[in-house]
Amino acid sequence: IPRRGQAGAGEGARGGGERNAAVPSSGSRAAPVIGKLLIANRGEIACRVIRSARRMGIETVAVYSDADARTRHVRMADEALRIGPAPALQSYLRIEGLVEACKASGADTVHPGYGFLSENPAFAEALAAEGIRFAGPPPEAIRRMGDKLAARRLAVSAGLTPLPGCDEAVTSAGQAVRVAREIGYPVMLKAAAGGGGKGMRIAASDEQCRQGFERATREARASFADPRVFIERYLEEARHIEIQVVADTLGNTIHLGERECSVQRRHQKVIEEAPSPFLDAATREAMGDQAVAIARAAGYHSAGTVEFLVDRERNFYFLEMNTRLQVEHPVTEFVTGLDLVEIMLEVASGKALPIAQSALRLDGWAVEARIYAEDPERGFLPSSGRLARFAPPAEGEGVRVDSGVAEGDEISVFYDPMIAKVIAGGEDRGQAIERLSNALDRLVIRGISHNALFVSATLAKPRFREGRLSTGFIEREFPAGFDPGRMEEAQARRLRALAAVAHCRCEREAEPGRSGAWSVIDADRGHPLRVAVSGAGFVVTDENDGAPVEVQSAWRPGEACIEARVDGRPAVAQIERLGTTRYRLSAAGACRTLQVLNRRAGELHALMPRKRVTDAGAHVVSPMPGLLVAVTVQAGDAVKAGQPVAVVEAMKMENVLHAPRDGSVAGILAAPGDSLGTGQAIIEMKA
Repeated sequence: IPRRGQAGAGEGARGGGERNAAVPSSGSRAAPVIGKLLIANRGEIACRVIRSARRMGIETVAVYSDADARTRHVRMADEALRIGPAPALQSYLRIEGLVEACKASGADTVHPGYGFLSENPAFAEALAAEGIRFAGPPPEAIRRMGDKLAARRLAVSAGLTPLPGCDEAVTSAGQAVRVAREIGYPVMLKAAAGGGGKGMRIAASDEQCRQGFERATREARASFADPRVFIERYLEEARHIEIQVVADTLGNTIHLGERECSVQRRHQKVIEEAPSPFLDAATREAMGDQAVAIARAAGYHSAGTVEFLVDRERNFYFLEMNTRLQVEHPVTEFVTGLDLVEIMLEVASGKALPIAQSALRLDGWAVEARIYAEDPERGFLPSSGRLARFAPPAEGEGVRVDSGVAEGDEISVFYDPMIAKVIAGGEDRGQAIERLSNALDRLVIRGISHNALFVSATLAKPRFREGRLSTGFIEREFPAGFDPGRMEEAQARRLRALAAVAHCRCEREAEPGRSGAWSVIDADRGHPLRVAVSGAGFVVTDENDGAPVEVQSAWRPGEACIEARVDGRPAVAQIERLGTTRYRLSAAGACRTLQVLNRRAGELHALMPRKRVTDAGAHVVSPMPGLLVAVTVQAGDAVKAGQPVAVVEAMKMENVLHAPRDGSVAGILAAPGDSLGTGQAIIEMKA
């Protein structure tokens, strides 16, 4: 794991150096050596574990489903074994299949990654029964903390304060309403065995509570094979801050500081950072002490995370403990210089922690962005398909990229839609954010929709830069959804100039020495631009206002990024040529598709009639491939625009579909349990 500013994701030595003091072993037994490690997971986290294991000299075994036979983690491992068909219940969630894979490969240790069986005590017990080590906590600790109701009770006994809520599962929608009224709206309905934002619904009324109970129960059953749901008070405008803990089997337990995880969408974290811009030293110490206390009360060892909600006055409330490695662990690695995967493997071998609490020093700042296969312009609907182009930004200078995909790989509908994590570190928060923004501008993904532009736009928000965060940040900052075409005129002007220069380069490839005058068509509005060659660069003059823009760029046709100096300042944008005259440019969270025409064609374009928008509200259609879970209306029902009418499950999340307009249901065209394709009609509407 790189020290701050070093290149590589798991290739360098574990950082820390003299700032980490070794913990003396409290036992005399010899630590067993890991001979072969099986990673009971896939994708990004499997690749991440393989990198650390390889550096430690440990042989690795990958497992794969039919959907993953040619994926990156399979190619990286020393050997790989098939464990079943594509559905997770028949492969990555099948305990007996994974135990058989260990026995067939001779693996003596398993790292579970996160998700799937990582927090399933039966899996750890099944491995132990076969004499196979589990690089995670003991089964009883998983059982205590994995059940959120049991964890609430243990937290109270350990001196922590949970949110007001119930200590038993609710078993019906009616009971959920009664409990919610006692707690006081708004409330959060949560899966007792949940995690990763699944099986969670906010309710501010009795009707929302009834609907939330049904959906949370369904999602919990599908994701965790456990439909139990309980209810807690929903703390509005709170911060989600978590404490990383590590513990060994020799009695040593410490914390490694906090991570700010408040920027979330649908309870799924989007941007994380370490440390938090909100905590002071006293609050950090108090939260760390409580995290260590509950880990000890649970009999915990390995890496784990204790999550809290923090209000405006820095009062904090216990949420849950995740008994596994977290997706956002790289930001902690950046500021501590530690390799958390290596620590987990060493603890599984019986070794002591490599540091003491008194020696821990947090250095610098780190921010992580999760890049998902989803479409922010269409309500963040999941996206799937082939990665026609995948070029991550260069690592180094504080930038790290963790991914489980490569160009040409398929993003499957069966699993979590994460493409990559981009992490940046710096001496301070401002430098880390700037490095992350620059890295995202250079992250090239083609073939599927993704959220990189949305994340860039989030990083650019003044409230984010100022550190004024909460779990409602995205809803507050993007109340009308995400529109990448919305940008300041100065940025639009830069993109127009870059498009004109790119087109000039393309034209000069065909006809050397050519410059000229063009119209750049931007949102049906023509901008007559003249491009003149000036030494090593160009001068782009907008003939609407006569203001020249000087552009220097060595961009060549076919390159995915155009780097330039615009009026002496560095600029970078991704550029994609669409045909011979159209270009799609994106930078800093904004995007425009521009058409560059010669002067006469531009004049004629202005005279073209505009296409009328046709009525697209005759059907409710599936916006992505998925499973139809429920239809909540019947033929003949009257419906209002925006009314929920169907639920489609894709990539382990439920997506509620709404009526596009007022009217009535003419017919139901699909039944619950049907597999749907993108655009497949579910409900026919009539006025």
